[in-house]
Amino acid sequence: MNINYFRPITLDSIIPQHFPDVALFMQSGGNFVLYKPHDRPFTEQDRERLSRNNVEMLYIRAGDTEPIADYLETSLADMLKRQDLRSAAKGRILYQTAVNYVVEVFETPAKMVNLQRCRNLIRNIMEFIAGEKHALDSLQALIGHNYYIFVHSVQVTALTLLMHSELYSLDRDEMLDVGVGSLLHDIGMIALSNDILNKPDALTDIEYHKVKQHPQKGYEILSEVGKFNDISLNIVRHHHEKFDGSGYPGMLKGNAIPRSAQVAGICDTYCAVTTDRVYRNGMPAEKALEIMHQEAAGAFNPEIFSHFKEIVCTRELDIERVE
Repeated sequence: MNINYFRPITLDSIIPQHFPDVALFMQSGGNFVLYKPHDRPFTEQDRERLSRNNVEMLYIRAGDTEPIADYLETSLADMLKRQDLRSAAKGRILYQTAVNYVVEVFETPAKMVNLQRCRNLIRNIMEFIAGEKHALDSLQALIGHNYYIFVHSVQVTALTLLMHSELYSLDRDEMLDVGVGSLLHDIGMIALSNDILNKPDALTDIEYHKVKQHPQKGYEILSEVGKFNDISLNIVRHHHEKFDGSGYPGMLKGNAIPRSAQVAGICDTYCAVTTDRVYRNGMPAEKALEIMHQEAAGAFNPEIFSHFKEIVCTRELDIERVE
């Protein structure tokens, strides 16, 4: 799967004395201009200069993703504890680290064998959500960089974890498994061509049939790895099942659908319709919930969907008050 040649990195996440020796670029119009070559250190003076000019995002070459991912994951826990960073900055760093991980496993599925990396990311997301009331709003900084499928995976993870933490008394390990399944829920998309993934208009019946195979394909991919348990696997396999039995791949009905998959399915739909795409703008939260209620009657467990609306509306109101 190919994505943009340049990938964003937030200025907040660059710690001069620890940042890898990679080139950094700035975006000017539609072009990317070299700001720092790989053999020149990024200094505090660079940070101050960019900050004065209201630069929030720099860019790296796609080929430099691995050292950046290692740097971010190694530094993440310390960055989230820093007192000099505002919560929104920490959220951008956390989400970017998770997005980079999803990009990496989509491009190199063999790296899913290292399950501990994924669990470490989920642990940090869980702690951030628990301690930050407006955690979900921090994701907006990365949307718009043609990262839809990757950002979507992280957004669904954050919302699914929030739902589970609000509604159910799960132990820490089970929450981690919910997060792992949510983060990798669309991993079966790696079997689809870029022509289908990036198509700006309606899919043909044949193309849609191929897309509908991604939950089962994702389940098979993770099962072959042999390190993922049933909680994670069920989310991947069944997040497109519908409460009335009209979903796929198993056409499961009612509570035959694993509970975590029901929750993830609601979050997946909501995140999909509220995020901007190439061919349409995302809906406001209120409109999205109305559409989900009217057009998807029978698709969701009514009790879970009712709780979901309450949680999402409360979060949106809190964000509006802050803004």
